[in-house]
Amino acid sequence: MKTNPMLRRSFLKSAVAAAALALPGLPAMALSEAGAHKLVDAVVADINRVIASGKSESAMIRDFEKIFVRYGDVPIMARYALGVDGRRATPAQMRAFTQAFQGYISRKYGKRFREFIGGKIEVQSARPIKAGYEIRSTAFLRGEAPFEVTFLVSDKSGKDKFFNMYIEGVNMLLTERTEIGAMLDKRGGNIDRLIADLATAG
Repeated sequence: MKTNPMLRRSFLKSAVAAAALALPGLPAMALSEAGAHKLVDAVVADINRVIASGKSESAMIRDFEKIFVRYGDVPIMARYALGVDGRRATPAQMRAFTQAFQGYISRKYGKRFREFIGGKIEVQSARPIKAGYEIRSTAFLRGEAPFEVTFLVSDKSGKDKFFNMYIEGVNMLLTERTEIGAMLDKRGGNIDRLIADLATAG
């Protein structure tokens, strides 16, 4: 049975997103093209080691979540994903949403790790931006045309952390914000219901 090329490309891009979410924080002095290149290579190698470990899918997802929590700026990403509704969330709801969000992202992208086997990312440039640093890269995935991936890194949390990425110009975090917003709308704006459902979604 042949795989739809467009669907496969979408899955492969999700796999690149999985790699991006695992991108470690970058010390400011390391944000040269050479330093960023070395770092991304290391991240992809770490992900491939998880894939090659022979672990079950659920175990790989747990490993990915550990990487995401350690290196991703999860609180900032979660608050952005919840959007303006985050302003009316109580501190307890925000903590619960952040926890549910990290699991949701880990499951959603972690399930597609296998699509990244044989792929590589080559860094093209690194430059400072208002929010932190931008690293432009090209993703090469087996049997697919190369495409641009841009990583964004910030130190807003007190440490340099990955907080967003763009795939062929598409804002990944904005996409998640739209999807989560739609989920919240379907639940009548009930944040507690969203948290409960997000805990098993992905």
